[in-house]
Amino acid sequence: MIFKWLNAKQLTDNTRSESSSHYHNGKFQNLQQHARKGKWASINYFKRLLFERNLNSKPKVALPVEGIDKAALALLDAQNIHLIRLGHSSMLLKMGSGYWLIDPVFSKRASPFRFIGPKRFHAPPINIEQLPEIEGVIISHNHYDHLDKRSIKALIDKTKHFYVPLGVDGDLINWGVKAEKVSTFDWWQHQDIGAVALHFTPAHHYSGRGPDDNCSTLWGSWVIQFKQQSVFFSGDSGYFAGFKEIGAKLGPFDICLIENGAYDQQWPLVHMQPHESLQAFIDLDGRSLMPIHNGTFNLAFHPWQQPMTRLSKLAGASNIDILLPKFGQVVTIGQPLADTKWWRQDL
Repeated sequence: MIFKWLNAKQLTDNTRSESSSHYHNGKFQNLQQHARKGKWASINYFKRLLFERNLNSKPKVALPVEGIDKAALALLDAQNIHLIRLGHSSMLLKMGSGYWLIDPVFSKRASPFRFIGPKRFHAPPINIEQLPEIEGVIISHNHYDHLDKRSIKALIDKTKHFYVPLGVDGDLINWGVKAEKVSTFDWWQHQDIGAVALHFTPAHHYSGRGPDDNCSTLWGSWVIQFKQQSVFFSGDSGYFAGFKEIGAKLGPFDICLIENGAYDQQWPLVHMQPHESLQAFIDLDGRSLMPIHNGTFNLAFHPWQQPMTRLSKLAGASNIDILLPKFGQVVTIGQPLADTKWWRQDL
């Protein structure tokens, strides 16, 4: 959950959205509907932010972050998918000679404001100016902790193309991205870009950046394939039967990047508890589980380390390979990752 206001006028043509089977009465809908709690739930959330005591909500000292640069990225081989966590759900991938970003948020706050809102625990391991040319930017949905206006504007001249859910193109075009540089996707649509295949798949969530645009743009997950390797990226989602369908249609996956953090009893259907993240991974038929959506912003009321601690214990008990790299640490499909337990230090 996070700030959802200050929506800018969208410039997109709604024709494609209106033709989607998931679009009804001006809103996108989940595959299985649930009752939304309305504006009072948001008011209650902000009251909790102001007055509820949140123990261990942020690290006590600086987090260990491994810096990366163009030279180190260029040395990564062109045969495998390489993944680097930049923070929260932001990922940098190298596939072949091309570089890709998923949900890039480089700003200090996950917020429409520069002066208020959840603030980063750590700096990104690389800044936008240091990045090589980006083949594509992939967006899961338009919440502020996944679609960051300042980052998108800074990436415009460095990025060949943007791949977004239906309706999100309106935000990007409004921010200065040329329409011909944006491709929009409905669930189960895919596109081949050279040796890379992108599949946009369902998630159980919602969208909105302001009081008047709730669910007016689509949300979802992504499957990214390169040669014989594949990655699943959950975006934000509650647990739902769609994970099994995605696994059956497009699995198995070498690595599943699964939401694990910012859960709460107030929103049980749109974010997963750790045991649900583990079950989603099992449903997807993944080989290695990498938790995301944690460790960068305080978006909920649990201790900042809790998502990783709980999920790592559950994965260990089930003999599941879990990957918990430091921010900036390179993860290469097919190569082992040292178990650093970095988040368990006195942070």
